[in-house]
Amino acid sequence: MINKKVDNVQIALDGVENGMTFMLGGFGLSGIPENAIGELVRLGVTNVTCISNNAGVDDFGLGLLLQNKQIKKMISSYVGENDEFERQMLSGELEVELTPQGTLAEKCRAAQAGFPAFYTPAGYGTEVAEGKETREFDGKMYVLEPAFKANFAFVKAWKGDAAGNLIFKGTARNFNPCMCGAATITVAEVEELVPVGALDPNQIHIPGIFVQRIFQGEKYEKRIEQRTVRQKS
Repeated sequence: MINKKVDNVQIALDGVENGMTFMLGGFGLSGIPENAIGELVRLGVTNVTCISNNAGVDDFGLGLLLQNKQIKKMISSYVGENDEFERQMLSGELEVELTPQGTLAEKCRAAQAGFPAFYTPAGYGTEVAEGKETREFDGKMYVLEPAFKANFAFVKAWKGDAAGNLIFKGTARNFNPCMCGAATITVAEVEELVPVGALDPNQIHIPGIFVQRIFQGEKYEKRIEQRTVRQKS
């Protein structure tokens, strides 16, 4: 069994360079790779393209990279919680490629499975389809969408073992699984890293073949974007 465990986030992100394309798991602030993002901030890499469902908030998640002007382009689906994102987009400082959420997920899955492209009806007749091949199937029009190409995928899981097998918990099982194996190198940070054989094979969501490096994360904040609670009666 190949041991994919590395000692820390610094080793896990070895090889990260300016101008690369990164995939980052998470939905809102749920299940984001906090340690990897923090290391990207520390490294100060610039001119990067980030593929993520959203861009975090102003002072957390990918919002930290935006504050430092490290991101050249964002490929996202929902970006409504970040004022700095809005400012950079409207000023022309940030290139933005808005993608339907299902298409974003499928572009990740296509890359994971080794498919170069796929047809989808989403976006036909809109700006999303401009410059792309379209084709009719059974009387319905479809848009040809290419699979993503990324240098690194950064994902966060609840549990993992040294072979790279991963288990996600709750809503953190969002874009993380489909980004595993969808880049040249997948880096997984986990809340609990266990020995090989400690995970129930029937509970594993992503097999280790999709992961190249895994490490034990630390100091997770697990913020909630908009906390709503019921008032006491």
